[in-house]
Amino acid sequence: MIGFIIAGLIIGALARLIKPGKQNLGLLATLLLGLVGSIIGGSIASLIGTGDIFELNVFGFIVSVIAAVLLIGVAEAVMGRRRVTR
Repeated sequence: MIGFIIAGLIIGALARLIKPGKQNLGLLATLLLGLVGSIIGGSIASLIGTGDIFELNVFGFIVSVIAAVLLIGVAEAVMGRRRVTR
């Protein structure tokens, strides 16, 4: 479980580095988006048959980072929309 949290934090941090522009996300949001991205990546890797959902493999890691980048983009869009309406 601790390894899963650390992997989520690493994936979230990599996603923030890859995503261009400034993100107004804290450490907790980065961790949560990284965890969700790693679950999505592990699920896709498991469905394709490259490994188990909680098994660390290259394909699952790459898909996890891509999913986390997309999730950060969605979080930015939602947060940006909330700021405009206030």
